[in-house]
Amino acid sequence: MCQLMGMQANTPTDFCFSFRGFRERGGRTGRHVDGWGVAFFEGKGFRNFCDSLPSALSPIANLICNYPIKTRTVIAHVRMATQGKVRLENVHPFSRELWGSYWIFAHNGDVPSAKDPATRALFLQTKSKRYTPVGDTDSEAVFCFFLNRLLDAFPHAPPNMADVFVELKRLWKELCSESGVIFNFLLGQGGDTLFAGCWPGARPGSEVWNSLYYTVREFPFTTCQLIDDDCEVDFNTVTTPSDRVAVIATAPLTTNEVWCEMAKGDLLAFHGGQPFSSPDDFRRQLRTKAVDISVCSDAGA
Repeated sequence: MCQLMGMQANTPTDFCFSFRGFRERGGRTGRHVDGWGVAFFEGKGFRNFCDSLPSALSPIANLICNYPIKTRTVIAHVRMATQGKVRLENVHPFSRELWGSYWIFAHNGDVPSAKDPATRALFLQTKSKRYTPVGDTDSEAVFCFFLNRLLDAFPHAPPNMADVFVELKRLWKELCSESGVIFNFLLGQGGDTLFAGCWPGARPGSEVWNSLYYTVREFPFTTCQLIDDDCEVDFNTVTTPSDRVAVIATAPLTTNEVWCEMAKGDLLAFHGGQPFSSPDDFRRQLRTKAVDISVCSDAGA
């Protein structure tokens, strides 16, 4: 299946190191050769780079590896097509505007009711019909489903992200109750929050287990070695003691770090470089600590 990578930090941070290893899974250390994409927030906007070439061979991916753009939230994806043709419109991450901010989404897995043409139209029947897929993947259909159902729940005003967390948990439970679902996703909102959901599994006849892992890099920092590329970095030389960066991936990206595998059914909200499993804890965090987006460090992830 496809591979996911996300980063969420408490201060604008470049992600060149992690992306350098991740892009190798698109054609060198992995068979994910059907396109790739990366999207990251910058102020109220976002930059989106994508290609239908394998990421390990893409000149655009070379640019990203060597262009240390600072961001607090990033989502990347390398694709192994199981539904939908190898075309740019089917490359993740997908993006839409909702409540005056951009939302970014990438997915790994199977959602049968969104995949089967006989049931896809019914799956997309929601009260709000603002969002419709451009391509023909189940992933983009799920993204549109999420946004339309969020708009159904909060039709008049932008909600607090903790309220969105509660609603996402409800929708998440609804989608994962379907038989045959494998559903790992990353959903970024406006640069402040990254939601990560894990419903792992393996397709019939496959030994490949699709899950989500995360690590939090914070003081005291260590030297880390990429698994997929002969590259290491001493984070002590490029960080300050107050920096904190969470990195999420389908499989661990580095050695010398503790990677936590998310449990089946886990839905986490990453904010300020740390994970929250409880909407109440997330709500308290939003009330007590604002992220200063004007402060940049030399941190790299």
